[in-house]
This record gives sequence, structure tokens and C-alpha cells, in this order.
Amino acid sequence: MRLRSVFTVFALVSAQSLTACKDPRELPPTTEYWEPVAASAVPAELRRLRTVLQPLPEHVDVDAAKASLGQRLFHDTVLSADNTLSCASCHDVAHGGVDGHRTSTGIRGQVGPINAPTVLNARYNVLQFWDGRAANLREQAAGPVANPAEMGSTWPAVVAALGRNPAYVTAFAASYHDGITADNARDAIATYEESLVTPGVADRFLRGDDTALDGDAREGARLFESVGCTSCHNGIGVGGGSFQRLGAVRDYFALRGGARTAADDGRFNVTHQASDRSVFKVPLLRNVAETGPWFHDGWARTLDDAVRTMGAVQLGRDLDATQVRQLVAFLRTLSGPLPAGALPPAAPAPAAAAPAAPVPPHA
Repeated sequence: MRLRSVFTVFALVSAQSLTACKDPRELPPTTEYWEPVAASAVPAELRRLRTVLQPLPEHVDVDAAKASLGQRLFHDTVLSADNTLSCASCHDVAHGGVDGHRTSTGIRGQVGPINAPTVLNARYNVLQFWDGRAANLREQAAGPVANPAEMGSTWPAVVAALGRNPAYVTAFAASYHDGITADNARDAIATYEESLVTPGVADRFLRGDDTALDGDAREGARLFESVGCTSCHNGIGVGGGSFQRLGAVRDYFALRGGARTAADDGRFNVTHQASDRSVFKVPLLRNVAETGPWFHDGWARTLDDAVRTMGAVQLGRDLDATQVRQLVAFLRTLSGPLPAGALPPAAPAPAAAAPAAPVPPHA
């Protein structure tokens, strides 16, 4: 009988407690309460976006000593024949990994034929260069140094110059059993480039944070999937994983105007297959807001122009001003900060000059 009474009292108290509880949304604003976003509240396009894009890792494992050596080499003009250019001259890591020009300029003021692609997140490219002529970052590092229109040097000359620098001799010996060689220099540069991974706001969303994107950026992400951008710009790099014809639906070169150049032939210059003419590697869209001017020829001067043009020539869609604005807002969330150690230490500020001694008055 006593046990039955205890259960009766417990039931009454529980019922009263439940009656007293309010909907969490009615609690005072000072009360901490977390309410997850229901899956149904996330548009289907955004749910699909998470299946075709993957977030960048928050950290990548590379050999720190080799990456540090590669960073020094990447920013050292000793790699060029006249000591005027470094890798960073065309791939400025502090400014999106590009030089900001339509096409890059080599030694002795030689203007190159093609736009410099970003080096940031380049480890996620299926092949390197617009035409895919390098299989990986180590092959890519070999090309510009020996190109007479770019850095104009030779690897034997670079190795000899590095060997005359005691700091380089020590650093190479610490990381490579055979010291300074062309292969080791290229490996160090590539290791540094592999460290240049820049997760940002969009990656928070791709990892499941439904609040990471809002306003135009959220609508832009939805459009990015629904209008078909992900058919080419997909994967962890949001591009970089395939080759596509520039002007799949409308003639890009007719829109651009002007004479065609050998650089406009793209992948054809590597394979010599007619079907590869005007085919290019789909560019990474990571940090795309900082990599202008855009396209292999640098024709698009603003990101708005680039989005509008791609919509027309690749998808056959005439995007309106609102859609362009929203897509650009989403693209900006694909930018992220540089990892620690990406930039060389800042040069110390020059010491202030000592004040001049007072001049005694003339007698």
C-alpha cells in the first residue's frame, strides 16, 4: 500500500512539472537554449551541394622542414636567370596566389600568353597548368624556372647558385640525404605549395553548420547547385578535377572578340587531338574572389563578369543581376586565411636615423 502511494505521489509531481514546462522558444532570452536546424528547413539544393562539394581539411600534414625550405625557395629570386623574379612574382601567396595581371610577365619584360592560375589549394588539381601538361606540383615547379620567357634559368645554374649559399647548404642537408639537387629543390617547393590549404566559411557549412551561410551567400549556394555550376565545379577544390571545353553552349571566343592565340587552344597543345581544342582544366574556385582577372586569358575583369559569362557560355543561362550578386556572395565564402608560415617573415623596419648634432653658432 505504501509503495502504491509513493508511485501515486511521483506521478502527480511529474505531471505538474511537465505542465509547468514551457516551449523552449517561450523561455526568457537570457536562458541558454540550443535548437538544431531541422533537416527539412535546409533547402534540397543545399543538401545536394554537400554531396558534390567536400570541405577542405582544417590542417594538412606536410614535412614542416621541407615546407619551410620550399617557402624560402618560392620567394627567392635566385631561381631566375637575372635575379629579378621569384615564383611569388607570378603567384603572390598574399594576394590569392596570383599576380593580378591578365597574363604574367617574365624576365626582361617578356609578356606571357596566359593568365597565372592560383597556387593556393593547387594540390587538389587533377593536373597542373591550364592545359594539364604537368602531372603534379613537382613537375609544375620544373617548368617556369627553365622557360626562357618566364624565369629563363637552368636547373644546373640554380643548383650551383644555391650551393654557394651556406644557409641553403645546411637546410638541404637537414631534409635530404643528398643535399642540394634539382629534384630536391622542386620537391621542397611542391611541399610548400601542398601546405597552402585555405578553409573558410563555406567549409563550415559543408561540415554541417547550417548557420554558416546566410542572406545572399545562402541563396547563391542554392543557385550554384540548381543552375548547374556543380557539373564542372565540384569536389574538394570546387573545380580542378576535370577538363571542359570553354564555350560548351555558346561561343566564348566570338563573345570575347579579337584574334585567337595558341594559348586559346588549351589542352590541344598537349594532346594534339582535335577534340581537345579550346579545352581547359576547370579552375579551382577556392579563393576565386582574389584571383582576378579571370579565365585563361584574363578577359573577365570583375567576378560579376566572370559569373555572368560562365552562365552564358557554359550553361546557356542569362543570369540576372540578383542571381549574379547572390552567386558572387557565395563564391566569396570560398576564401579562407593562409596557414601559418605561408609568408616569409616581414623584413625589419629600417632603424630611425640618429638626430643630427646641433651646429654651434658662428662666432
